[in-house]
Amino acid sequence: MSQSASVWAVLIAAVIAANLPFLTGRLFGIVPLKRGKNFAMHVGELVALYFLVIGMGLLLEKRLGQIAPQGWEFYAITGALFITLAFPGFTWRYLRKNK
Repeated sequence: MSQSASVWAVLIAAVIAANLPFLTGRLFGIVPLKRGKNFAMHVGELVALYFLVIGMGLLLEKRLGQIAPQGWEFYAITGALFITLAFPGFTWRYLRKNK
């Protein structure tokens, strides 16, 4: 996979993973829950999926060559980006008016 394709794959995976907790009542989109998810479960799932996407990015970077060292700034910026990508799902779950 080329470097450009790897970047697009990580970005698409990030958009899907950021919105998945809010668009389904299942845990990680797979495990059905009897009582549904509360806000804390949504946030926990969002954090877990963030680290999954970061891991996918590191894996693809490793396949292309050497992994660049990352400081705390990298994780702060990507975390903020991941939360921003989750806004459509959050809006759908919590801010839209039910008819």
